[in-house]
Amino acid sequence: MDYEPLNQMYEAEGYRRESLASYVARTYLWMFAGLLVTFGIALAGYMTGAIILVFQIPYGIVLLTGLELVTVIYMSARVHKISVGAARGMFLFYAALNGVVFSAYFLVFGVVEMVLVFGATALFFGLMAGVSLIFKLDLSGIRPILFGGLILMIVFGLLSWFINLGAFETLLCYAGIALFLAYTAYDTGKIRENYAYYSGNPELLEKASVFSALSLYLDFINLFLYILRLLNRSRS
Repeated sequence: MDYEPLNQMYEAEGYRRESLASYVARTYLWMFAGLLVTFGIALAGYMTGAIILVFQIPYGIVLLTGLELVTVIYMSARVHKISVGAARGMFLFYAALNGVVFSAYFLVFGVVEMVLVFGATALFFGLMAGVSLIFKLDLSGIRPILFGGLILMIVFGLLSWFINLGAFETLLCYAGIALFLAYTAYDTGKIRENYAYYSGNPELLEKASVFSALSLYLDFINLFLYILRLLNRSRS
């Protein structure tokens, strides 16, 4: 989509706004900030042994996961009411909670394997995001397919807690990787859409940037987890 006519319109109305490239870069910087918080806290929890204290709390991990869900749901429900600062704070709070949960992965898999999987995830994520940006992919038409795939992955993920899916779980890992690579391209395209749609409202534009960063953060985290599960299954 050509945004130049929109730029000229907003300039005529007295708006001063940043370029699309700057807006995309800032959105990704917030995503990277979230990842830095998550993996920094996760590594600190592992190195200090603080994660052991979480395991000693009855249903500690379950409570943390529930608090994460509440945070995301609250952010989504209050998107038009919370301030930009509150949205950023809640995003970083969510990333911090996730860091505590991720300390357990460091405990199970070790630092070296986690770093390797993080590098592989960053490579795949970066390639897909780059392709979406360079070729200006518009995947809005397959949103129902992506959402349906997400629901199926959640259902099978819950089933795997109670049923041994065997070799089928390996196929689920590949499907999960493909799904969140597609979501990465989709959510990258949404940044451009938000830039055009909310440019008339600087506050909503800022909040859209935070929510896009959260979506990309979740894409990265889920991609990371599926690659980690796949690597673990191949070794076992």
